[in-house]
Formats: sequence, structure tokens, C-alpha cells
Amino acid sequence: MGKLNTNVTSVDPVWDRIKSEATEAVAGEPLLGGLVHSSILHHDTLEAALAFRMSMKLASGEMSEQILREIADEAYAAAPELSAAARADLVAVFERDPACHRFIQPLLYFKGFQAIQAYRMGHWLWEQGRKDLSYFIQMRVSEVFGIDVHPAAKIGQGIMIDHAHSIVIGETAVVGDNVSMLHSVTLGGTGKEDDDRHPKIGDGVLIGAGAKVLGNIEIGHCSRIAAGSVVLETVPPMKTVAGVPARIVGEAGCSQPSLTMDQLLNDGA
Repeated sequence: MGKLNTNVTSVDPVWDRIKSEATEAVAGEPLLGGLVHSSILHHDTLEAALAFRMSMKLASGEMSEQILREIADEAYAAAPELSAAARADLVAVFERDPACHRFIQPLLYFKGFQAIQAYRMGHWLWEQGRKDLSYFIQMRVSEVFGIDVHPAAKIGQGIMIDHAHSIVIGETAVVGDNVSMLHSVTLGGTGKEDDDRHPKIGDGVLIGAGAKVLGNIEIGHCSRIAAGSVVLETVPPMKTVAGVPARIVGEAGCSQPSLTMDQLLNDGA
């Protein structure tokens, strides 16, 4: 009986689609050829493309593109969960953001997606005990993308941050899977004690623009926080809260508000 052929080419439909869209983009707009080739078509994997993109965006006179590229390559090689999270985040943006029509858009243009991937690299460094380098990544993410996420924060996958301006996520915050949030969201602490002081966001939560969630409180899974709300108390699962301070105004309105992105407060919410 002959040996089984273990040299099977892996299938990566996300990366295959990105490359196909990239080829079409260059054909449609040749002036973008340099950007698209260097960012996508010159690479064999999504991980390599992400490492290149992060190094280009975060490089400065203080840290070269080459060094950042090596750090990112090391992270993706050592932590396969970073690759899985990147794919889940990309699909989440494509499925939930009505302005996203192609997989290449988050990778090339959307700072919410790019900032979260950079945070993930910084979080990996934090977990490895390389805290000063992770702080550097945090600083550059804040300077480049206008998003300040502490590298110790724990963020799940399938994250969509729309517009992504002025997002703040504190050190002890925890964000579950399949969470959607809009610009100017703060997951902040209260007081100055160095302890567990930031919110814990459940899976499938939708956080509207400008919402502030403060303190070591829990936001139950599949809940909805209305735009501009200030949440100071724990929210049960599958509820809608609104106001300053926020109060429960009804049910979440659907089983997974983070996927539907419906922020309107209808009768009964």
C-alpha cells in the first residue's frame, strides 16, 4: 500500500479572494498598482501581507519598517490565533459595514481593522513579557490611527469597529467575540486604583457611537448600548440601554444586535 500524499496545498478562501480582488483593483486603477502589489500581490499569505502592512503603517524614525516587520512575522509564526482572529475580523467588517464591498478594503484602507490587528501584535508581545515593546506599539497605534487600546486588554475575534475614531479601551477591559462598536466609544475605568477597573463586554454586543462604559461592570451578551450613553452599572444579557446615566429601555430587539447593526430605538426597543 503506497504512502499517503501529505503534501497537500492548504486552502485559504479569504486570502484567495483578497488576491483576486487586488488583481481587479490594479486593472481598474493602475495608479494604485504600487500600493496593491507591495501590500498584497507580492506576498504568499495573508499573514505576510498583514505583517508588511502593519510595519508600513507603524514605522517611524524611532522604529524602522524592517524591525517591525520582523516582530510581526515572529508573532504570526508563533501564534496561529492571530491569523484566525484577523480573518474573523475581516469577514466581520465585510458583513456588517455597508460601506465595505470587498475584502481588500479593510486590509488597505480601514483604520479600525488595521488598528485591531496592530493591537493584537502588541497584546502578543505583552503576553510574552515584552511590555516596553508592546507599549511602543500602543503609542504608534494611537498616533497613527487615533485609537488607544492598552496592550493588556483582552479582545476576542470577529470585531468590527466602524469609523474607529477616538476609541479608548483600558488595561483590564475584556471584549468578547463578535462585538461591534462605532467611533468615540470608551471602555474606561473609574478611580486611580491599580486593579480590575474596566468593563467586561460579552459576546455579540453592539456599542453605539460615543457610548462610555465605565468601571468594572459586565455588559451581558447580545446587549445593545445606544449612542451617547454613559453606562455605569452592569447590564443583563439581551437588553437595550440608553441615556445618561444609562438605563434599560427594552430588549435587544434581535438575537445578535452586533450583526444587524440596528441602532434605532423602536417601541419596546
